[in-house]
Amino acid sequence: CNNYPEFCSRKYSNITEVAAHNSPYSVKNNAASNQALDVTQQLDDGIRMLQGSIHYENETLYFCHTSCDLLNAGTVEQYLTKVVTWLRSNPYEVVTILLGNSDQVSVTKYVDPIQNSGLGTYVYEPPKIPMAASDWPTLEEMILSQKRVVIFMDYSANQQEVPYVLDQFSQLWETPFSPTDVNFPCYVNRPPGISDEQARDRMYLANHNLNTEVKFAGETFLIPNTAVLDVANGVDGMGSLGNMTGKCTQDWGKPPNFLIVDYYNRGSFNGSVFEVAAQANNVTYN
Repeated sequence: CNNYPEFCSRKYSNITEVAAHNSPYSVKNNAASNQALDVTQQLDDGIRMLQGSIHYENETLYFCHTSCDLLNAGTVEQYLTKVVTWLRSNPYEVVTILLGNSDQVSVTKYVDPIQNSGLGTYVYEPPKIPMAASDWPTLEEMILSQKRVVIFMDYSANQQEVPYVLDQFSQLWETPFSPTDVNFPCYVNRPPGISDEQARDRMYLANHNLNTEVKFAGETFLIPNTAVLDVANGVDGMGSLGNMTGKCTQDWGKPPNFLIVDYYNRGSFNGSVFEVAAQANNVTYN
């Protein structure tokens, strides 16, 4: 169960997983890439949340970084097909997919890529809307039912129309988005206006992907600050993933459910991001 037998009996909402920020963007020699390794390798290595921003062009959904001119990593359907191939080979794993619906198109446009890729077989459909943190099943319950892919969407989800694409912010809040501040604060950034009590009842995601500004074709874009990756993805020290996870745990009384990072394979040592998650989960990382 997600790399640790101890997780099988834990609720989905009681586990900290490492998330690949902009998982599809592993295009070689492109400064806008966020990962060095492709999605199959990400999953093999232990990544259990895949996130990516999507744009709608020529009636097709593509994984594009801000603009499809800057970086186009292919269609959503092609990417999800790779995920499904991995799921078939790994029947005891639960995977979360966070869809960044950048153009805020109707959620119904996502039905074909999800179904055509084969992912529809595995999608989890919750029994209630919204799901509080305490409502989630255990990993073993999800695995036994083979409904072991949870899909969240940030904007324009409609669970009445498409019940297996979950509205993110009513169930999973997040710390400041696209951070450029090495202090990585732990306050609620999205959705705005929720109380601390409401936040404690939901799962949450820690954005720990440090960005820097660049200009391209007269526009300003945020791209990964690769110069500080070894520190940012490290276990301890100022600006490290470990430091942020500890701070958020202290602030909220529980660790983040997802630690979102760029270039997860970089860090203070090989696998340091997974060591941080293991410490949050009180298990031993090998």
